[in-house]
Amino acid sequence: MDKIQMKTPLVEMDGDEMTRILWGGIKEILISPFVDLKTEYYDLGLINREKTGDEVTVQSALATKKYGVAVKCATITPNARRVREYNLSKEWKSPNGTIRRLLDGTVFRSPILARGITPYVAGWQKPIAIARHAFGDIYDAAEYQASKGERAYIVVEKDGKELSRKLIRDFSDGEGVVQGVYNTKSSIESFARSCFNYALSEKLPVWFGAKDTVSKVYDGYFKDIFARIYETEYKTAFENAGIYYTYTLVDDVVARVVRSEGGMLWACKNYDGDVMSDMVATAYGSLGMMSSVLVSPDGKYEYEAAHGTVTRHYYAHLKGEQTSTNPIATIWAWTGALFKRGELDNIPELCAFAKRLERATLSTVESGYMTGDLIPLFKRQGITPVKLTTSEFLQKISSALSR
Repeated sequence: MDKIQMKTPLVEMDGDEMTRILWGGIKEILISPFVDLKTEYYDLGLINREKTGDEVTVQSALATKKYGVAVKCATITPNARRVREYNLSKEWKSPNGTIRRLLDGTVFRSPILARGITPYVAGWQKPIAIARHAFGDIYDAAEYQASKGERAYIVVEKDGKELSRKLIRDFSDGEGVVQGVYNTKSSIESFARSCFNYALSEKLPVWFGAKDTVSKVYDGYFKDIFARIYETEYKTAFENAGIYYTYTLVDDVVARVVRSEGGMLWACKNYDGDVMSDMVATAYGSLGMMSSVLVSPDGKYEYEAAHGTVTRHYYAHLKGEQTSTNPIATIWAWTGALFKRGELDNIPELCAFAKRLERATLSTVESGYMTGDLIPLFKRQGITPVKLTTSEFLQKISSALSR
């Protein structure tokens, strides 16, 4: 058949380890036979980030600003062990953090639901969308390991003049560590508006939680900005849509979410969103069953899988062993990007293909064919689940897509 033609390329950000293997398989088996795929390619694998001094990550983010839509593979954020393993010159920062900072975006993550996959939390009947503020906080922190006898301060200057000096810790009794984090009014305002706009588009109430009882200035700043923007810009629209906004302490939000039936947008600060999105994804079934998109205030989109690089499976793959790695979140990164590209470029055939690929993937699971992580979760009357290798699963989806 004739392949679907694209007008504008996607920004393609390749990644690391087992997800890099999945990446190539998805393109070869599920996309290229049907779409004349056009991409501007950036290799964000750890080896190439080392080779380019991480400049490739910055280039990929700037390309996303230019073309408007990107799709990203999972990547390694190296720790000390990875520095030794890959013989790196330093512990390079998270590529996701760099891209989010340059795009000033909000990350929205939602579980991918399939009939027969039962959530671990029995009461969850509807999807829980996570909105993660993807700017600042510990992902762009200044850190220091202090020796005994040193003192650490927060010092604020303006025009060379010291305005404020506050003692953080006197390490006279022994060594320790210090971390300085920040955020900005403009970024928090963008985050709030992104959450409220997304909630209106999806008809979801917004739950936001922080710890302003402890962090009275920092978290209190978030709380106050959300409240002001909601009251002055969104309250009427929310009431007309039959949804609401609520703020409470983050530990109370966690308790409420677990007791709920789902069906809300949970707005989280950067670190909270990182952790809670993995918790929600796992509770719905698997980290491989979570979609993720970074949306910038000026309408740029970067789609990615919400999980890591599946290192254990990659080491098995290097030994020549067959793996059963769940590719669904990575497929959803591609379908999300293809759909958005088709929507922006007015190519309905490309949008329709993206949705067909999603349906083919879900129908494969719902008919009982899946990767090993989903087998213990699958319960559907009259169907005994069959465990497939990664390659077999992609081929099974391809057959369903062709039909």
